Amino acid sequence: MITFIPKGVCSKKIEFEVENGRIKNVKFDGGCMGNLNAISKLIEGMPVDEVIQKFKGNLCRNQTSCTDQLARALEELQNNKS
Repeated sequence: MITFIPKGVCSKKIEFEVENGRIKNVKFDGGCMGNLNAISKLIEGMPVDEVIQKFKGNLCRNQTSCTDQLARALEELQNNKS
């Protein structure tokens, strides 16, 4: 399980797994739980690149959002593997 501490959003923590380039078991701690739980279900098994493409730049407040922060976490993970 990977833990990411987002900045500038209501969620305090995002946890997820990546297996074979696909995202799994996304959990947001805090934030708009109904929406974030639905988003987690929708992206289950989706390729990481596709999640980044869909969520990067999606803004809510403070020039970011919970989904934008997830995209940043995934990009950071990809950059660290390179």
